[in-house]
Amino acid sequence: MAPKFGTSGLRGLVTELTPALIADHIRAFAAACETGAGLFVGRDLRPSSPRIAGDVILAARDLGLEVTDCGALPTPALALAARTAGAAAVMITGSHIPADRNGLKFYTPRGEIGKADEAAILAALGRPAAGRAGGLRQDMTAGADFVARYVTACGAQALAGRRIGVWSHSAVGRDMLSEILRGLGAEVPEFGRSETFIPVDTEAVDPASAAQIAAWVREAGLDALVSTDGDSDRPLLADEAGRIVPGDILGQITAQVLGAETVVTPVSSNSGVMQKGFARVIRTKIGSPFVIGAMEQAGGRVTGYEANGGFLLGFDAEGPAGPITALPTRDCILPLVMVLIAAQGGPVSARVAAEPPVVTLADRLQEIAPEVSQPFLASLTGDQDARAAFLSRLGQTEAGTDLTDGLRIMLAGGGVLHLRPSGNAPEFRLYVEAGDETRARRLMKDGLATLRAALSA
Repeated sequence: MAPKFGTSGLRGLVTELTPALIADHIRAFAAACETGAGLFVGRDLRPSSPRIAGDVILAARDLGLEVTDCGALPTPALALAARTAGAAAVMITGSHIPADRNGLKFYTPRGEIGKADEAAILAALGRPAAGRAGGLRQDMTAGADFVARYVTACGAQALAGRRIGVWSHSAVGRDMLSEILRGLGAEVPEFGRSETFIPVDTEAVDPASAAQIAAWVREAGLDALVSTDGDSDRPLLADEAGRIVPGDILGQITAQVLGAETVVTPVSSNSGVMQKGFARVIRTKIGSPFVIGAMEQAGGRVTGYEANGGFLLGFDAEGPAGPITALPTRDCILPLVMVLIAAQGGPVSARVAAEPPVVTLADRLQEIAPEVSQPFLASLTGDQDARAAFLSRLGQTEAGTDLTDGLRIMLAGGGVLHLRPSGNAPEFRLYVEAGDETRARRLMKDGLATLRAALSA
């Protein structure tokens, strides 16, 4: 798949992310967007990330920008450091996609780029090199500042007596996550550390990984187990039985704990949030730029989150022990620690069970090329008879549709099937919603099988 610039920045095969292509996008970003005090650069732990970071730094310095190299650190830690310094940032990461792919995430001094910025960057491509010589410095304090943010806000005894495992795998924030939990008083055993990059999608954990998580929790007697995706902006939380808590449930609990008045979340998120008594709930297209745009328009005590669990804090909030400043970019730490603290020393499952009785699941079919998935979705979207035929294979009928992002089908017997090709990877995602877990899992299993058959026909 050729490199593509979209809602998560630039992504593509490592072999096609050439120095020239990267330099072109850095020049376009600097021309189209504010850079403030310079450019902060961070990276994940993919084998290709150091090389790509070097290409970014060279291109930025050629423009005369003052560059701060922050090394390997979580995306939200880089965003926090750049925001504090009034600088722009570029994170080198492919997030949850395989190691043969990588990408760049762009931030202005205000935060993550929006859709208007994206269009402006695309329009500015094709500029020549400038031949200047910007400065370069290293900053290895951004990670420590990120850790201190949560320990200061929550307090050294917030998780005292709790045994919280960390599935480290190849997440760039694995050591900082453990340090934060220990700083909050928890006992923190580590599991599954890997020096080989493992693509972990916290929104669609594969069955083998889910079984391993449950075994670790059971065998080690854990109160919970936590992890993140590759660049540590999306959380994973398993309860005391090893059951993975959906990211949107983490989001709606965290928003409540922090006293949000307005919640912004994509249409793919659990609709139970509508029943929680927030003053306003805004549903958007899928992708953090859409969430951020709606948060900026709403203002006030606003938070956002995605179905993958990434949480965006739009106001200066108060934690159990101190302030938590706004950070309107996907963050994995806040939803993890807030939900663990909200359990008040009891089972995580009990706190989750207190949420409205709506169950959502998400999964994906991989290696589905856009030239296959997009025409298929267009045929369903534009033809009610085609949708009826598709649903009949699942024993379902349609009650209505929502075309906010992809094709969201409301089912006559209750529940939802939401079909959407990924915008930045060769994947086809399926979201389901039902009133109980048994029906949701059946919908997911049957839906994936039917999609696989249709897309391979």
